[in-house]
Amino acid sequence: MTKMDRKLTHTDNKGKATMVDVGHKPEQLRIATAQGYIRMQPPTVELVRRNSIKKGDVLKVSEIAGIQAAKQTSALIPLCHNLELSQVNVTATIMDDGIEVKTECRCTGRTGVEMEALTAAGVALLTIYDMCKSADKTMVIEGISLTGKSKKEIQ
Repeated sequence: MTKMDRKLTHTDNKGKATMVDVGHKPEQLRIATAQGYIRMQPPTVELVRRNSIKKGDVLKVSEIAGIQAAKQTSALIPLCHNLELSQVNVTATIMDDGIEVKTECRCTGRTGVEMEALTAAGVALLTIYDMCKSADKTMVIEGISLTGKSKKEIQ
């Protein structure tokens, strides 16, 4: 089967956009992880490290923003299922030339939480950018990627 032969999952037989029906799938523990990076100048890294950015605590605010974003994913991404998340972890870590963001999302459901993990990472990084943009005009967000996903039967 070639790519052209595959049936698109988010369109009906008339080409109309539709949400995938996952009602027939069993509920499972779903976990997804993602990461991303924002590269910045060393003086900006030092401002973040000293908690001297005028808008506040960059790491904590970005982590909260990521959690909030994961909870709003279905409102942001068309045709994305609304999931009841049981846990969202967002960790922003200062590195020598920027900040690394790692996320993990969990739910018990019929579809995965990849989009929630990716959205959390992206919005956390955008929040860092917003909070630091007055100090650094050269920042670059890069490498937002899914780093893992799993599903486990519920006992």
